[in-house]
Amino acid sequence: MAVDPICGMNVDEKSAAIKKDLAGITYYFCSSNCLSAFEAPKKESENLKLSLEVSGILTAIILLLSFFPGLEIIYKNYILFVLATVVQFYGGMRYYSGAWEAAKARTASMDTLVAVGTTAAWGYSVAAVFLPQIITGGLYFDTSSAIITLILLGKFFEELAKGRASLALKKLLDLKPKTAIVVRGDSEVEIPLSEIKLNDVCIVKPGEKIPTDGMVIQGHSSVDESLVTGESLPVSKSIGDHVIGSTINESGLLKIKTTKIGEDTVISQIIQLVSKAQISKVPIQKLADTVSGYFVPIVIIIAITSGVLWVWSGQTFIFALTTAIAVLIIACPCALGLATPTALLLGTSKGAENGILIRTGEALERASKADTIVFDKTGTLTEGKPRVTGLHFLQIEKPLFLKYAAIAEKGSEHPLAKAIIEYAGIRIESHKDATNYETIPGKGIKAKYLNGTILVGNHALMNDESVLLGDYGIGIHNLELKGQTAVLVAYNKKFIGAISIADTLKPNAKKAVETLKKNGFGVYMITGDNEMAAKHIASMASIPEQNVFYQVLPRDKEKKVTDLQKRGNVIVAVGDGINDAPMLAKADVGIALGSGTDVAKETGGIVLIKNDPIDVVKALMLGRYAMRKIKQNLFWAFAYNIAAIPIAAGVLYPFFGFLLSPTIAAFAMAFSSVTVVSNSLLMKKFRL
Repeated sequence: MAVDPICGMNVDEKSAAIKKDLAGITYYFCSSNCLSAFEAPKKESENLKLSLEVSGILTAIILLLSFFPGLEIIYKNYILFVLATVVQFYGGMRYYSGAWEAAKARTASMDTLVAVGTTAAWGYSVAAVFLPQIITGGLYFDTSSAIITLILLGKFFEELAKGRASLALKKLLDLKPKTAIVVRGDSEVEIPLSEIKLNDVCIVKPGEKIPTDGMVIQGHSSVDESLVTGESLPVSKSIGDHVIGSTINESGLLKIKTTKIGEDTVISQIIQLVSKAQISKVPIQKLADTVSGYFVPIVIIIAITSGVLWVWSGQTFIFALTTAIAVLIIACPCALGLATPTALLLGTSKGAENGILIRTGEALERASKADTIVFDKTGTLTEGKPRVTGLHFLQIEKPLFLKYAAIAEKGSEHPLAKAIIEYAGIRIESHKDATNYETIPGKGIKAKYLNGTILVGNHALMNDESVLLGDYGIGIHNLELKGQTAVLVAYNKKFIGAISIADTLKPNAKKAVETLKKNGFGVYMITGDNEMAAKHIASMASIPEQNVFYQVLPRDKEKKVTDLQKRGNVIVAVGDGINDAPMLAKADVGIALGSGTDVAKETGGIVLIKNDPIDVVKALMLGRYAMRKIKQNLFWAFAYNIAAIPIAAGVLYPFFGFLLSPTIAAFAMAFSSVTVVSNSLLMKKFRL
C-alpha cells in the first residue's frame, strides 16, 4: 500500500489508477483528480513561463523597431503586425478566456480590462496598417504588447510561489521510513512500510524511526517526538506506552505492536490536514478586480456613446472612431497591471534584505489585515533545546559538584545530559571516567567513581536509592512549578545539589510580544508541553495566561486556529516544526522560522531566515506598508484615466478645439505607469 500525497488515502500500488514519477520518486494517486491537483501548480508555472518568454522576446523586438527610426526595414509595419499579433493572441489568450468567463457571469474583471484595452490598441494599429488611406496616425503595437508582457510577468511571479505548495505534502511523505522490521514467526523480517498490518510486532533499534503508531510491548527507551508533538525533550517510553510513527527512537531497543496504519496514523492525518487547509483557502478578492467590475462597463459605454454622439452631431466617422479609440486606450490598464506587482516585488525585496522571505503576495496582503498572532512555543519563542539555568542547594564546592555531575552524565546520550556536559565542560578540568555506568530507564544514571557512587536523575531515582532530600524537596518542587526540570545529584547516597534545566526564551521574544500587543494585536501561545512549562514561558514572554494553549496535539493546533477564526479574527500563526504545518496552513498567514523543518517553511507564506521573533513584527509592518502602497498605486492608476477619459471623449473640443489623440492618450497612460512605479520605488527607503 502507498499513500496518496493529496488526499492521504491508502492506494494499492498494483491497482493504482495512475502513477507518476516525480524527481525519481514514484507517487500513487487514487484518482486523476488528485494527480491533477498535485501537478497543476507546476504545469501552470511552466505555461506562464513559456508565454512570458515568447511575449518578452517579441515585445523587445517590437519596441526596438518602433522607437529607433534609423531601423528602416522593408515592410516594417507588416512585421510589427505579425509580431504583435502573436503576443496579442498567444501571450494574451488567458486574458481573453478570463474576460469571456467574466462576461458569462455578467461581470467584469482585470482580464476584461486587459482584453478590451489591448485589443483597442492592437485593432486600431491593424486598421492603420491595412487601411492607411482611411485610418491615419501612429501605431500602438508596442503599447498592446508591452501591457500583456508586463502583466504576464507579475502573474508569473505570483503563480511561481503558489506552485511550491504541493512540496509541503511531498516532504511530509518523505518523513516516513521506507521499511520496517517485523516479527514473522520466529524470525525478524524487513518489509516495505506499506505491508505492515494491524497488531504486527515491529523491532525498532536505537537511532531508527518508529515505522507506525503503536504500543510498546517490550523494552525501555527515550523517543524524540519533537517533530510531531512539539515536545522539546525526549519522552521516556516503556511497556504499555504509545508511540507515534516517524518519531525517532534514541536509546534502547523497543518492540511495538502496531495500533494504527496507513491513513489512520498521526503523520497521515497531518498530511490530510495540510492538504485540506491549503485547498480551503479562498484567494482574497483583489481591489483592482472589484473596481474593474464597475470601471470596464463604464469605459466601454463612454467610448461607444462618444462615437455615436459625434456622428450624430455631424462629425465624420473617422473623427468619431478616433475619440472612441482614444477613450479605450486611455483606459488601458497598464498602470493598473503594474500597481500590485511592483509594490509586491519591492515589498518582497525589502523583506529579503531584512531576512524575511515572503513566498506569496497573498501572504503579504493577508498579513496587513491580521489582528491575532498565535506563536508555537518550542523553537519559536524558545531556543528549542534544554540549557542549564542554575545550580541549587549545593552541599559541596561548585567545581566538585560539577565534576561529579559531568562524570556521571558523560555516559549518557540524553539531551539533559548533553546540556549538563556542555555547561560543565568549560568550567572543570579533565578528569577520570567512571568505572561503570548504569542507565536506569526513565529515572537517570548510576555511575561508579573511585570508591563512591554518583547518582544523577529525578525524584524516582533518589527514592529507589534511599536518598533523602529533606527540606530541599520544597525548593526543588518550587523550581518545577516554574517550568524547569530539576536534575538531582547524590554522592554515596547523600544529596549534594540540583541542576535546573529549561528551554530558554529567545532574546527578542518578549520584545516581539510586547511590541505586538502595543500595536493592538492579540497574542496567543500554543504548545504540546505541559501546563507548568507552558505558563512559565508565557509569563516570561508577557503573554496573558488565558491566551496559553498547552498539551495540544497537531490536529488540535489546527482546531485552535479554526476556533479563533470563527470569532472573526484574522490569524497569523508562527511555528517551526512539522507539528506546526497544519496550523500554518489553516491560519490566514503562516510564518515559519528558517531554522524549522522544510515542511513548515513550505507551508508558511512567510519565512524568517534569522529565526528572530522580532522579525514577526517586521513582517506584519511590512505587509501594512506594502498594502498602503498598493492602494496608492491603484488610485494613481485610475486617477489619470478618470481625469483623461472625458477629454479623450472630446468634451473640450467644442470649446477649445482640442481633441485628445490616441497618441496623447497612450502617453498619458504611460505617464500613469511611471507614477505608479515611482511610488513603488519609495518602498526602498522604508525602514523596518
